[in-house]
Amino acid sequence: MPSGIPMSLYNEILEIILIALAIINIQEARFERTANIMLYSLIIWCGFCTLEVLNDTCGIGIDVGGWYTAARMMAFQLMYAFIVFSIYISKPNILIKYLFFWGSLALFAAFWVWKQKYIGLTDAENQWIQTRGRLTHILYGGTLIRYFSIYSDAANFGIGIASTAVAFIIFGITSKIKRHKYFFLLVGAACTWGMFPSGTRTAIACLMAGFMAYLFLSKSIKIAIPFTIVFALFVFFLAFTKIGNGNQQIRRMRSAFDKNDASANQRTINQEAMKKYMKEAPWGIGMNIGYLNVPTNNKYTFMATVPPDSEYVFIWIHTGIIGITIFLICTAVMLIGACRIVFFKIKSSSLRGIGAGLCCAFVSQQLGGYGNQVLMQFPNCLVFYGGLTIVYILPHIESEWIEYENKLLAKQEERKKLKLEKKKQSRVKSIFNWI
Repeated sequence: MPSGIPMSLYNEILEIILIALAIINIQEARFERTANIMLYSLIIWCGFCTLEVLNDTCGIGIDVGGWYTAARMMAFQLMYAFIVFSIYISKPNILIKYLFFWGSLALFAAFWVWKQKYIGLTDAENQWIQTRGRLTHILYGGTLIRYFSIYSDAANFGIGIASTAVAFIIFGITSKIKRHKYFFLLVGAACTWGMFPSGTRTAIACLMAGFMAYLFLSKSIKIAIPFTIVFALFVFFLAFTKIGNGNQQIRRMRSAFDKNDASANQRTINQEAMKKYMKEAPWGIGMNIGYLNVPTNNKYTFMATVPPDSEYVFIWIHTGIIGITIFLICTAVMLIGACRIVFFKIKSSSLRGIGAGLCCAFVSQQLGGYGNQVLMQFPNCLVFYGGLTIVYILPHIESEWIEYENKLLAKQEERKKLKLEKKKQSRVKSIFNWI
């Protein structure tokens, strides 16, 4: 690429082209579907992040290019995901195609982590894990490797794949179409297995949080009871037994229930130190402020160099108590609005299952953002904020969904009848042959 041109500029051009192509390609854009509470919340958050361009708390001057790089990651890409999903997910068949596409990519990610664990890393992966990733991905004197599949790192993979597991298991148990159900459950099972080689302990909490949210959104005792039983057994297995302790990945995940864990305690110590600095920086230290552009004698050098270890803490550092408060309120409003749609507005049980799965995956991912810096990472940001966008579209396509589903159910019944008839004919034929 030509030197001097920020790499993000190419991303922006590509995104604008994709949105333009989507608008040209789609027959009915139906932009009225975008006027919802999620859009208004994102406008507020993006507006605040735009004002942050004026933040010069560190006294090192205003860097518009640096601000835009950070604002794009923390805010503008959320709006991009919202626009793209609102435009594209316009019909039931497109929704199903998207879920199958997402599921296929998740299956590949699960396969690739299996390949890394049992066959080995590629040369590029091995080079990364032996250099930049060594401190966080090779543990216990080299006896435990945290695998990362096709993601940027193990935490991003573990939490992303755990949230995907939540979504697809819920899709699977609520789908009425057998081939959809089997595919969704296969993806859910593969993703649940896939989070263990990542060694990301927060992933366990994310999985549990997603399923707990579903107990509320399911609106069905028949679903809630078995879900509660399986969930309780899973927690009991990890928290109160030593089963599987011979496996290092399981031992690593089990340490998530250890209150005396050194890693968690270090994060607490760091955050207590941060609070003292942040009292004097209610707007944060500024966007894209880091160890590369803050002098060593600056008052906020510690804040610019300390590992945030959490997406929420990262937002708090760079936008202050004002910024993290606005972000949390906007996130809560978007989620509550989506849950309200699932709980009150959608009548179809299978479509409600899709909405519930997407809401619960979003809850799971938000908890991951509390524990690790993964919320705005690719592909999690696109997948889970885009997924929440889909929930707001579901009431608009419900009538079409019911018609679409009935056609598939009719074909499913027809195939079932043909199978029974063939089976019956083969039995009659075998009886005549025997005679």
